[in-house]
Amino acid sequence: MQHDGYAKHIGFHVEYTGDGSGSGELEVRDIHLNPNGVVHGGAIFSLADTTMGAALFSSLAEGEICATIQINISYFKPVMAGRLTCEANVTNRGKRLANMQALVFLDGVKVASADANFAIFSPGS
Repeated sequence: MQHDGYAKHIGFHVEYTGDGSGSGELEVRDIHLNPNGVVHGGAIFSLADTTMGAALFSSLAEGEICATIQINISYFKPVMAGRLTCEANVTNRGKRLANMQALVFLDGVKVASADANFAIFSPGS
């Protein structure tokens, strides 16, 4: 699943499996680094958020869409280079609200985790 907008601009790719889980990856480039040479937290945040959205999207009925309404992210280690991977899943889903979790890794080492709530709705409602 490749987005033509923001995700393409940032340079990450996400996939969903159809069972409420998703994965994403981001190859770190110079554009992702802050002035200290560390990946900007916003790049990691975007990867986690979009991967959670993909995971939830895989469980939606036809005509439903979703949107992040709350996210909490924790960063554990600085990242300077490499390929970030993200695994996300639906931890609880109701009719109009879903709870999500994402873990972000660099070479198998957890560098961040995120928990989020997503709204589920039909356009125009």
